[in-house]
Amino acid sequence: MFDEARLDDVQALELVDTRGSLKALASAGAHVRTMVRSTREAGLERLADLRPRGIVVAAAGGSAAVADILEGATRMSGAIPVQTCPAGPLPGWVGALDLVIAVSQSGRAAGALSLVAEAARRGASVLTVGAPDSPLADVSAQARGLHVPVSVSGASSRTSLWAQVTPVLMAAEAVGLMPVRPEIWEALADALDERAQEARPASESFVNPAKILAIEIVESTPILLGSGPLGGVAVRRASAMLGRTGRVPVAFGTLPDAASQIVACFDGPLTGGGRGDEDIFADPFLDAPPRPPLRLILLRDLSPEGAASRPLSDRVMAAAEDAGVRVSLLDAESPEPLLRLARHVALTDFAATYLALGHGLDPADSPHTRLLGDQRPA
Repeated sequence: MFDEARLDDVQALELVDTRGSLKALASAGAHVRTMVRSTREAGLERLADLRPRGIVVAAAGGSAAVADILEGATRMSGAIPVQTCPAGPLPGWVGALDLVIAVSQSGRAAGALSLVAEAARRGASVLTVGAPDSPLADVSAQARGLHVPVSVSGASSRTSLWAQVTPVLMAAEAVGLMPVRPEIWEALADALDERAQEARPASESFVNPAKILAIEIVESTPILLGSGPLGGVAVRRASAMLGRTGRVPVAFGTLPDAASQIVACFDGPLTGGGRGDEDIFADPFLDAPPRPPLRLILLRDLSPEGAASRPLSDRVMAAAEDAGVRVSLLDAESPEPLLRLARHVALTDFAATYLALGHGLDPADSPHTRLLGDQRPA
């Protein structure tokens, strides 16, 4: 059972959070600063003269969002096609003119290892991101690739997202895929630090945005809806974290395409169909609905780029109000798309972690996931 009081008991949180997931998430800003240095020291300049025909990103499991972020960030401005490939084989077009990026925080993910080996056989350039002195580092060396070591103590692949994505975005800038201003890395680290301060364990649940969101989710059947250029990236990451970390399955979609499927749910059984036929004499315990009511969680982009989706998001919220569906509105405003994404991702990452902790579950440990054994990507 979810215990809201536990969220405001720092010692109780520490007892349940045995692997320090909250601390790892709070270190995201430091991870960015560390990986900027590590990437440069690894020899990023080796990529300066590389102009690949295409890029394939191999990342799965907790690292999957890395590929999603790169693809989303370069979709409109990138002159080089980017394709994600979480498992083999590589796309048939990959050859000596292309770049394969493989990401595995542990450096042991079977999919990443096999794809790098295949890339080497085809003569493709290789960039790997993962633990130092790992199988991934070894296979990268055999492929004459560039390996960027990820050394972030106490963090898992799910809680070290920004450590993994930083070298990939820096590499994208190095090969001419996307322009990145040098000061963006410190701004990104600062934005993550700011969100960590807002969502810290000592911040009480009535002012902590991550705890508030976790409580709203546990009391409802949530649907995530994203807007803006990177809205799809944000909601896919949030859905993955709420499922894998928070143990709550969540439906999600992105404007404008998902507007109809989301709004259609407002006519369904979780809202009473909008008929207004509630029995005022019903016992709230004996006659309560079998599932909690629907809640719309809207990750909204307030930038000029996201303005095109704002009228539609307003209509979706109006439809929710008409159907009696509660709305959690999460806004992100910054001139930089990456910073807006970081604020959304950091908030939902913390909320998913608090959701697990409120239920007395260790965010990093799932007994049933352990049954999958070595078949899991890492």
